[in-house]
Amino acid sequence: MSTYRTHNPSTGETVAEYDGLADGDIDAVLTRVTEGYRSWSEVDPRERARILDAIADAFREHGDELAAAISEEMGKPTEEAAGEVELAASIYAWYAEHGPDLLQPESLDVAGARENTVTVEPVGPLVGVMPWNYPYYQVARFAAPNLMAGNTVVLKHASICAKSSALIEQIQREAGLPEDAYVNVFASSDQVAQMIADPRVQGVSLTGSEVAGAAVAEVAGKNLTKSVLELGGSDPLVVLDSDDVDALVDTVGRARLSNSGQACNSPKRMFVPDGIYDDFVSALTDLYGRIVVGPSDEDGTEMGPLSSEDARDTVVEQVRTAVEQGATLHVGGEALDRPGAYMAPAVLTDITEEMDVYHDEVFGPVAMIYRYTDLDDALRIANDTRFGLSGSVWGTDPEEAARVADRLDAGMVYVNEHGTTRAGLPFGGVRASGYGRELGRWGMGEFVNTKLRRVH
Repeated sequence: MSTYRTHNPSTGETVAEYDGLADGDIDAVLTRVTEGYRSWSEVDPRERARILDAIADAFREHGDELAAAISEEMGKPTEEAAGEVELAASIYAWYAEHGPDLLQPESLDVAGARENTVTVEPVGPLVGVMPWNYPYYQVARFAAPNLMAGNTVVLKHASICAKSSALIEQIQREAGLPEDAYVNVFASSDQVAQMIADPRVQGVSLTGSEVAGAAVAEVAGKNLTKSVLELGGSDPLVVLDSDDVDALVDTVGRARLSNSGQACNSPKRMFVPDGIYDDFVSALTDLYGRIVVGPSDEDGTEMGPLSSEDARDTVVEQVRTAVEQGATLHVGGEALDRPGAYMAPAVLTDITEEMDVYHDEVFGPVAMIYRYTDLDDALRIANDTRFGLSGSVWGTDPEEAARVADRLDAGMVYVNEHGTTRAGLPFGGVRASGYGRELGRWGMGEFVNTKLRRVH
């Protein structure tokens, strides 16, 4: 059996441990969601929508409890944690409002038959494998559309998210979701592989690392199981010009530090033109030198710890290696000498393609700044990555910035903002950032049977 635990990265103390799922219980879990599917899929979509709306309300009612759980588990500052709870609630509410219409039959105007009708039907039990960095948001964007569609869910959360994952299940049940429609399991990776290989499971969605995604995709492919993967990113942020460099730096610099830089769609690589480069680097260095790093639940904290000491040490080592390979470190980058998983946010420049950080994702509070004189060359470097999640362009002329944004090879591009997520917008990337889409109507289309009925 695997062991899940709550290890508070703000204090460095292990708070609780939880027994994992027994191997002998895997079949019982899959039997539950299979039997649950038979009844849940027959529930009127309007009733499913009513339950999702009740879940949204319940998230808001339990907001303080939910926020406190993830602050303790993975170090998210209280204000950010509360914002994530509200974001998750908004996703359930969006599908409650729009889900029934998205499931309506569609008539096609194609000659040669009396009727061409497309219906949208659920497919069965699904497995969700979720990461620790956004414990509620990630689950909501997978669970809400699929529960709305009539599928059932086995949810395997990250091993550090035992408390929050149990709260999600509890709150959904209290809101009226049948207990066999959604089952939370403290499962190991091997147990997840067994579930994906089981013919009762009709799909798997994973948000996580490239390694985890490849492992899940391999098992899913061997068993012809549909999969959706949302993996890493090394998002470019391209600055064209600015009439207020200090304000721009404050906005994009803090965006990079959101969730302590632990976001797949964080603006990790910043491309700045010659004319404002020195001012940009100076202002960002000053900002990161002043950022208050502290416990997640402490007033005044601007950036909390990383999710664990191991995660922190990985990022610190990436910074150290970059400097050894010739990059310039302007501020931060070191582990802070106190209990917990703290590090000082860093600014790196003079990065070349021979360096590891040029190619690898840095999942922590490190801004990498590239100077450019030629925009075409900047875009070449911005696109010279195996990732393709999102990117942004910033400038005083939004139309010009939009034209430049269209040249970024990514699943999502933004102008004068970065990484914005809303329930009605599609989320997903290309290449090593994964495949498939979540949220909006696109999230309703991944794990359904789009059935044609043609009557001659």
